[in-house]
Parts: sequence; structure tokens; C-alpha cells
Amino acid sequence: MVSIDHVAHKILTYFPYVLVLIDIRFQGGKCGKDGSVDNHMEMGKKLLAAGQLADALSHFHAAVDRDPQNYMAYYRRATVFLAMGKSKSALPDLSRVIELKPDFTSARLQRGNLLLKQGKLDEAESDFKKVLKSNPSDKEEKEAQSQLTKSDEIQRLVAQSRQSFDNKDYVTAAAQLDTVIETCIWDVTSREMRAECFIQMGEMGKAISDLKAASKLKNDNTQAFYKLSTIYYNLGDHEMSLSEVRECLKLDPDHKQCYSHYKQVKKLNKQIQAAEEYIQEQRYEDAVSKYEAVITTEPNVQHFLLLAKERICHALTQAQQASRAISVCSEVLKSNPANVNVLKDRAEAYLQDEQYEEAVKDYETAAKHSEGDRHIKEGLERAQRLLKQSQKRDYYKILGVKRTAQKKEIIRAYRKLAQQWHPDNFQDPEEKKKAEKKFIDIAQAKEVLTDPEMRTKFDHGEDPMDPESQQGHHHHHFHGFQGFNPFSSGPFNFKFNFN
Repeated sequence: MVSIDHVAHKILTYFPYVLVLIDIRFQGGKCGKDGSVDNHMEMGKKLLAAGQLADALSHFHAAVDRDPQNYMAYYRRATVFLAMGKSKSALPDLSRVIELKPDFTSARLQRGNLLLKQGKLDEAESDFKKVLKSNPSDKEEKEAQSQLTKSDEIQRLVAQSRQSFDNKDYVTAAAQLDTVIETCIWDVTSREMRAECFIQMGEMGKAISDLKAASKLKNDNTQAFYKLSTIYYNLGDHEMSLSEVRECLKLDPDHKQCYSHYKQVKKLNKQIQAAEEYIQEQRYEDAVSKYEAVITTEPNVQHFLLLAKERICHALTQAQQASRAISVCSEVLKSNPANVNVLKDRAEAYLQDEQYEEAVKDYETAAKHSEGDRHIKEGLERAQRLLKQSQKRDYYKILGVKRTAQKKEIIRAYRKLAQQWHPDNFQDPEEKKKAEKKFIDIAQAKEVLTDPEMRTKFDHGEDPMDPESQQGHHHHHFHGFQGFNPFSSGPFNFKFNFN
């Protein structure tokens, strides 16, 4: 249960706040009743001082509505707009103040500063000069003179930057525009020119930054959105390209360049999304076909060509079409030798194709570019084991079957080879000796590859028939010849179970 003391304490804590609210409500009620401009101005000042900008703004709106000739109402409202970061809204109010009271130097100085930030240099200079010709305070005079000097310097830099740009000296032009934009932070023209310099210099990230700013600073800036979309497109970012071109069409649904580009990006985006869905569903051939369609849709943008081939390489590897995968992966790696994903995929394809040395090389290269990648580490260890194993006995090769062979295929191959290499088929002692060894290898291969546990060990680089490889492991003894010695003297009497 809540104590009375606690409730009393809460009431006392909030009491001063409640009084302020009552005072504001009362003052607001007076404004509502008699519509006094003075009351609105007074309440606006109080709320502004308290940091309640939205409420202060509503009172200054009311004051302006009731007395359109009250220059202080416009000035106060402009002050709130500036405090809220809405310089575009503040500028017309400051202009109205100067229209009503031309000698109001504070308003003129503030307008000059805003015009300077917008890059409207001639208009800004005019305001600073008029401040100096009026009767400014020492502080205002000093600020106006400083800003006038700065404006003159900016004028010179703007002219130089345009000349550098026209001469295609984009590095110099960009450096000059850097200085301009430090002062004229809202200058759309300078940002757009610098963005074009960055495009020509190949610094697309910086171009994007300037164009994004330009799209916000200028209303209905369809051209900025169009350029942003084309930059993202050429960088291979189809999703961002689609997002930016949609912004252009929101402003102008009939914009020819944006609409044409939109159709292209939308088609490409749809194809890529469909291909990725196929990969997720393990429909690898469908994914390959869809990415081939991507190449047909956009054959000229290198990023999309490489993306399509990279994903085709991946899909073919997953589908265990090793030869095709190696060919496509190799194409991508010619253009981008450090592509870790493609290196991993090609390494896996090499393993499928039993090119173990090549697989080891690809995994080692991938590891250099992506340290700590667990999949690369595991893949490299597996490739090294298989390489070492291939240099010894390879039971798959002994039977002449692929690593993906099913049990029936393995038994069929075993029967055929066992009949072919049975020692009783040979009379010459040397040939018989060779056949004996071959026959044992064939039988051991069948033993290992038809036993799931032994086959798994062999696939991971262990030889279940090799005591050295089995140190520390449970050893599966080969029992194909149990009960007799195949190398005893006398005729062979092998009775193998060929099942």
C-alpha cells in the first residue's frame, strides 16, 4: 500500500511544474480570448527561452497572422526556425523583416550569413555592405567585414574551380571546391560540381555523399537522384540503384531518364532475387539459367558480369558439376584473384574433380585474404589429407569409380575387377604375383567403400587399412581373406563372396 507521506512527497515534487503549466495555460487562454499580439509574443519568448521550440513557433505564427506588419514577430519566428535547423524557412522571414525595417542590421547580417552558406555570394555581399553602411554595433561591424572578406575569397575560388573543371583538371577543381563548401555548406551547385569531379576521378563514395546532400538541399532535385541511381548501378548495387531511381520518379513520374533506367534496374533486380531464391532452394540449374539471363540483361557493367559468374560458379559447385564450375570460377579469378568466395568454390570443385594439389593452392590463397575463416581452415585440412591420401592408395581409383558412387555401383565394379584379376587366371609367376597384389587391393577397396564408417574415415583422409593412419583409432581388420593364406604354395582356391 502506498504511504500518505510518499504521495505528499510526489505532489510537492511536481508542484512547481504544475504552476508553470497553469501559468502557460492561463496566458494561452488570454491569447485565445483577446488575440493580443503582445500576449503571443510574450508567450513565444517564454517558451523559446524554455527550449519549447514547437510551442514557441505556434505563438509567433499567431502573432504574424494577427499583425503582418510586425517585423519583430517575423524576426522571432525566424529565430525559432534557425534554432530548429530550418534555415530555408527562416530566410523568407528575415527578408520580410528587412522589407519592413531596412535598418534592422541584425536581421540583415543573419540573412547575409544564410545566403553565404547557400552560395548566393552576390546577394550575401550586398547584405554585408549594407550592414557596414548603416549604423552597426562594433560586433556587427566586425562580423560583417569578416564575412565580406570571406565572400570575396569564395568568389575567386568559385571562378578558379570552374576554370579547372572546364580544363578537366578535376583534382584541382575538387580541392578548390573543398574550400568553397567549407563555408558554403548548403551550396547545391558547388556540391554537384564536386560530385562530378569525384565521378571523373573514380571516387564514387565521395560523389555519392555530395549528391545525397544535393538531393536534400534542393527541392525536386531529380537529376541528383538519377545520378545516384546510375552510380550505384555501375557499382553493382542494384538494390540501392532501384531505391534512388524510385525517389526520382516520386518527384516526377514522367521523368524519361529515370523511368527508362527504372525499368532496366527493376528487371535486373528481379532476376537476381529469383536466382538467389533458386540457390536457397537448391535448384542449382535454375539458378545458373537465371544468372545467365542477368548477363544477357546487363552485358556491359563489369560488376554485374562478375557477380553473375561468381554465383554461377557457386551453383555449379553445389551441384557437383566440377568441370563447369572450375571453368567459370577461373574466369572470375582472372579479373579478381583475391575473391575469397570464388577461391573456396573452385577449391571445392577441384576436390570433386580429384585435383587435390590445385584445391590446396586455392584454399591457401583464400586463407591469406581471409584469416581466421573456419570454413577455409577446415577445407584446407581436408584438401591436404586427400592429397596425402591420393599419393598412397586410392580405393576409388582402384575400383575405377567416382567419390560420389553408390554402393551398387561399387559392388558392380568390384565384381568385374575381381573376376578380371583373380590369380587363378594367371600362369606366369610374375604376372600371378602382380595379380595377387591387385586382387587384394580390389577386395580391400570394396571392403572400405561398402562399409559406411570406413568409407567416411577414408573420405576424411584416413586409410582404415593402413596401421600408421589408424594409430590412436579403432582399427578395422580386413577380413576378405580370413581362414586361408592366399600366398601359400599350391594352386589358388579363392572362394570370395561377390555380394
